[in-house]
Amino acid sequence: MKFGSTLAAAATLVVACAAADLDPIVIKGSKFFYKTNGTEFFINGIAYQQDYSSNGTISGGTSYTDPLADQTVCARDIPLMAQLQTNTIRVYAIDPTKNHDQCMQMLADAGIYVVADLGEPKNSINRDSPQWNQAIYQRYTAVVDNLSKYTNTLGFFAGNEVTNMANNTEASAFVKAAVRDVKAYIVQKKYRPLGVGYATNDDDQRTELAQYFNCGDPSASIDFWGYNIYSWCGQSSYRESHYEERTREFSTYNVPSFFAEYGCNTKGAREFDEVEALYGDQMTKVWSGGIVYMYYQEANDYGLVSVGSDKKATKLPDFTALSSQIAKVTPSGVAMSAYSPTNRPQACPKQDNAWSASEKLPPSPNNAVCSCMVQSLNCTANSDISDDDLQTNFDYLCDPNNGNYCSGILANGSTGVYGAYSMCAPEERIAWAFNAFFMDQTKNNPKNTDPCNFKGAAKKQTAKANGDCRNVVNQAGDGGTGVITGAPAATGGSSGGSSAATTGAASALIVPGFNAGMLQMAAYITVAALIGASMVLL
Repeated sequence: MKFGSTLAAAATLVVACAAADLDPIVIKGSKFFYKTNGTEFFINGIAYQQDYSSNGTISGGTSYTDPLADQTVCARDIPLMAQLQTNTIRVYAIDPTKNHDQCMQMLADAGIYVVADLGEPKNSINRDSPQWNQAIYQRYTAVVDNLSKYTNTLGFFAGNEVTNMANNTEASAFVKAAVRDVKAYIVQKKYRPLGVGYATNDDDQRTELAQYFNCGDPSASIDFWGYNIYSWCGQSSYRESHYEERTREFSTYNVPSFFAEYGCNTKGAREFDEVEALYGDQMTKVWSGGIVYMYYQEANDYGLVSVGSDKKATKLPDFTALSSQIAKVTPSGVAMSAYSPTNRPQACPKQDNAWSASEKLPPSPNNAVCSCMVQSLNCTANSDISDDDLQTNFDYLCDPNNGNYCSGILANGSTGVYGAYSMCAPEERIAWAFNAFFMDQTKNNPKNTDPCNFKGAAKKQTAKANGDCRNVVNQAGDGGTGVITGAPAATGGSSGGSSAATTGAASALIVPGFNAGMLQMAAYITVAALIGASMVLL
């Protein structure tokens, strides 16, 4: 089987031409399959995003260019990807407020699926100060809303290399909560089945990470596993590169695993000799292919093409080398009807010096719960509170030396102790702390005549908590540490969310105490040429 399509899929394209939807990819056990004909699907992918590093940082700031929003650029690039028999691209950040119809259709016409990371620089889970809150939830679900309608959306990554050292493993608890809630959101919205996974780098925590995201309640475990691996450098081998060892380790994994990034460049020009191994019989029984890093040439010298000031794309030597290697391989798979999975979920890793993430996960973001909490307060934050005032007051009120004012808004991924309102927006969380201080001072410090001021950042209000809201507040308790069950329905995505669920700097505020330590190609080029394929330099 060559990449891109089976004969049946190609025949469908001939009949339906360039307007056809792609056959959705489905998951059974540890493999991907085409939904309609049951042929096993192997990813032959390219990372496709400009000025965006693989670990979620951006060159030159927090802005980013949506790679799927400019049809002229898509028309330039997709024919080149098709020449590499590409059937999947990975994008690291899309703008869910933009329309992606044209680019997604062009990709579909070329037989290309999309795996999309859910975060973006201003709204994602930070390994140094991890949070799973309403703002990030809204961002993630908005991306799901935007891309779920396309049959060539393969799935989503809820995180990329978030945990990368022993001292930040607790961040994985927050990412796993994101996996849980995004999976639940897809079901709630009655979208077609779409996988939610995680992409990790090749570090000392690789074993624990793979276990942690696969263990426990299936509703919170990943649907597929992405592995960013750069261990095959230059003239290496299946054994020397540790591919053999990694393949043995993942032979018992019960969800699809693939290389979410690969292509070491530390020993000069890349020859991509690893392609033969990755798509050979030794690895295809375990791995579902891989994604080459990356399409655009940048300072890190990983590019397959270079885009000049004239916006034209020129193929680089890496492109030619990859093309030559891809042309040699024909991965052999199994039919879905003949495949009976036998692998089982992993056991959760034990907490020790190398792994601190708790099996207990943060609460699900729920704007209705947060709204109830704010209504129940006697002292709340002013609507125009600045980011600086937020941070200053968090630093003071959440310092244990100053009192116990933040129990309801703290989250600790190592101990598994989470305040009932730890998932709320920053403005809502600081309102809780303001009120805790106000109530304490009113009761115990009559000399403080204005305990709800905080230099104009706070104000008094008449507390209200009726009906469902009263039940929520009662379950959380006076300290805000209770478990809320039967909460009012939450909203998310592009159509809902708390007005206080801000984006930008506020969503990343650090609250002390959070941390513990080939037919398709031909058909496509005909269409693309009408739009802008003249921008490609062959």
